[in-house]
Parts: sequence; C-alpha cells; structure tokens
Amino acid sequence: MIVAERRKFIKELLFKNKSVKVSDLGNLLHVSEETIRRDLLQLEKDGIAEKNYGGAILIEEASSLPGILPVDERKLQYSREKDLIGKAAAQLVKEGQTIILDAGSTTWYVAKNLPVNTNLTVITNAINIAEECSKDETASIYLLGGKLRRKTMSLVGPQVETELKKYNADFVFLGTSGISLRQGFTSSDLYEAEIKRGMVSAGQRIVVVADHSKLEKAGLTTFCHFEETAIFITSDLTDKKIIKEIENRGVEVIIAPVSEEGL
Repeated sequence: MIVAERRKFIKELLFKNKSVKVSDLGNLLHVSEETIRRDLLQLEKDGIAEKNYGGAILIEEASSLPGILPVDERKLQYSREKDLIGKAAAQLVKEGQTIILDAGSTTWYVAKNLPVNTNLTVITNAINIAEECSKDETASIYLLGGKLRRKTMSLVGPQVETELKKYNADFVFLGTSGISLRQGFTSSDLYEAEIKRGMVSAGQRIVVVADHSKLEKAGLTTFCHFEETAIFITSDLTDKKIIKEIENRGVEVIIAPVSEEGL
C-alpha cells in the first residue's frame, strides 16, 4: 500500500471510530509503528487528527469535513436497529410530559415513535426533530435558537445553552458519538457537547440511546457520566460484557431485540 492510500485508510478509520492506536494500525497495515507515527503527524498537520500517547483522535474541527455523514444519511445506517431503539425509548414517555430531544439520527427515531395525541411538550435543538414532532397536533414544540450546523441540522451556541436553563424536563433523550467505560458518554464535537451538558442539567431523568457501533469508542469530550444517567437504551447486538459493566455503574439498561427482528 502506497503512502497516500495508507493515509487515506487511516483517515477513514478516524472518521469512523474517532480514534486510532499506533500499535493497532501497525499490525493492520503491516508497517512499522514509526511509519504510522509519521502518517499521524501528517494528518495532524492536515487538521484532521490530534496525536496523543499511543495514537490519535479525530479533532473537533474535522466534524465539518466530508467524512462525517449528514444526519439524513446517518439515519440510514443501522436504520432497523435505531428504529427499535427509538421505539423502546418512546415507550418511556407518558401523556402530558415534557421531554428534551438532542439532535442526532437515533434521537430522530425516538421522535418518530413518540405516542401521539398525548399533549407532550417537546424541546429540541434539531430542526428535523421539531418537524417530525410537529405531525402530532397536540404536541407543544419549542425549538431552541442558535447557529445552524447543516451536517446535523442542529442549532448550537450560547443562546441554546441560555434557553435550556429555563426548562425542567421529565426526560432528556441524548445520542452519543461514542461510549467509553472510562470516560462515559462522549461527543466528537465540542460545541454540541456543551449543548448536551446543558440538556443534562435541564432533565430529571437522562436517557442515552445508541446503536451497537458506538460502544468502546471515545469521542473528543465527555458530556455525561454514568452516574448522571438513568437509562441507557441499545440493542442486543451490543456486547453483553459491556452492557453488564454499564449496569454495574448504576445505569438501567434497556435492550431492543434487533436480532429477533432482523436488520
């Protein structure tokens, strides 16, 4: 594999996993660790990676690059799994409750499956989620204002954080870029992580939803620790040992039976 191909491969792996290890890449690509370090140094110069001890992470600015799929495309990834996770999450919601929905592909499936004609109050920073919830004419919808991020169709910035301080929600539903047993629930975007933290502060019960691909990945920054989380909803495609570890941290885990349904 020539240098350009190798670095393209590493870059794609960074976009997918948010972090890479020198030792893993060396074994995978059959080159020396010193060669991998030079590749990561170049990706750092290109503004894509930030080197750390033993590897590199995807930097926040890279979230605007083509390697990060727009939310409408991400909805198609593991769509059956996300839909079943969304249904499991939506079943928690009762008539007349106030909920906050984070921007994201899995949280969109929560919105899609919410009970109708139940007079919900929905607060969100996601335009596509507000649009989906607007199909229920009994729902009161509050769209948080801020700067639009087209990739995620979300509104971010200090205005959103200020507005969140006004609310007290029964449930907050959050998506995540990665889940680490050491770092908790993480995001690869600093600005969106700040919004997520504001949402955590505005909710009585915090619910994180994620498909199996998000496990054992660490984004750039932690937005919610396990002790702050009431419920984690994933599918039975997720490693059972990891689920057990999360339960041991005091988090209730709800499993959507994807394998029975078929992807």
